[in-house]
Amino acid sequence: MFGTRALAFSLAFCLMPGATQAADPFEIDAISSLTGPSTFVGQGTQQGLAAVERIVNGAGGIRGRPVKFVLHDDQSNPQLSVQIANQILARNPPVILGGTFGASCRAMFPLSKSGPVMYCMTPAVVPAIGSYDFSAGVANEDLTRAAIRYFRQRGWTHIATITATDATGQDNDRAIDDVLALPENRSVTLVDREHFAILDLSVNAQIVRVKSSTAQVLIIGTAGTPTGTIMRGITEVGLTIPVGINYGNATHPQMSQLAKYLPKELYFFGTPFLSPQQVTDRATKHAVDQYYSTLGSLGYKADASQVAGYDTASIVTYVFQKIGTTASAEQFRGYLSNLKGWVGVNGPYDFKTFPQRGLGPNTAVISRWDPEKEAWIGVSKPGGDPLSYLTPSAAFAAAP
Repeated sequence: MFGTRALAFSLAFCLMPGATQAADPFEIDAISSLTGPSTFVGQGTQQGLAAVERIVNGAGGIRGRPVKFVLHDDQSNPQLSVQIANQILARNPPVILGGTFGASCRAMFPLSKSGPVMYCMTPAVVPAIGSYDFSAGVANEDLTRAAIRYFRQRGWTHIATITATDATGQDNDRAIDDVLALPENRSVTLVDREHFAILDLSVNAQIVRVKSSTAQVLIIGTAGTPTGTIMRGITEVGLTIPVGINYGNATHPQMSQLAKYLPKELYFFGTPFLSPQQVTDRATKHAVDQYYSTLGSLGYKADASQVAGYDTASIVTYVFQKIGTTASAEQFRGYLSNLKGWVGVNGPYDFKTFPQRGLGPNTAVISRWDPEKEAWIGVSKPGGDPLSYLTPSAAFAAAP
């Protein structure tokens, strides 16, 4: 009888207006390309956000509330990105994550002139300093700077490039020009510059011109499906020089799909997470190990596809943990703009020195794809200086 009364009292108490119940989830909106041409990026981002949810909620959530990332699919369409962002803006959030490709972010940035913080989950944009817009990862120009430094010190001073005619390709062309204009690269020459339309089915004619030039290394300025078109062209034409490419292409599915087309020497311009065996900084090593282990526990194989969403979401949840879930967009931007010393899988962040991004050129690390190990092997120090001055074949053989 007593037990029945106690249970009834307990149930009645739980139903009282002021009774203590499980905390409501703290929702953060994220715009991602879960379908369409950029699906491979969007799905990786989704996995990265899921990993952050597991880590944050496993540690008690944000001030006692479990975090939940609410994903909105923009179908790889910038116009739809804007429509979704406008719907979210009606709720006056302090921050929106997304999009996951450059055109989406560039389309949404004008919406955030007075807030909220628009934290783009791709490095393919350059937000205005002091704005509410932020960008994940290392800037393309900084990655290019590290890559050319690496190539130059390996003795490869004649460079060719192939980029698409879209906005991403134009950004790559600007990065190449700016980096080659630096005094340290006066011995480096751009001997051939090729372009193609992103929907082209073949670039063999362009690769033939690269092959007939004096190029010692080819830099590819694209990601996703067009990368496969270029790799097939390299194989069909018989181009044998080393090839460099942005780490946005460093995904296991892409390496598997293009295995028979990949050049013998394929270098990726990325950050420490891509070659965890080379990470020596203790804090970065801890972050990288947690990244791989958490994604693995969720059944995902970690690579570059998840990193932009993962570090971005980790930073955002950290800021909310510090300033509270009721913070305004202005308060959020103010704290983020002064954040220094937070460490993620990309290494230590410093938003005061590197506004809107937190990462600079000394973060970039060059890695080489090892098809036998199915892994990326670090071949440079942060900033691009080679780990050794051996010949290319000897350096690769000596890599751990």
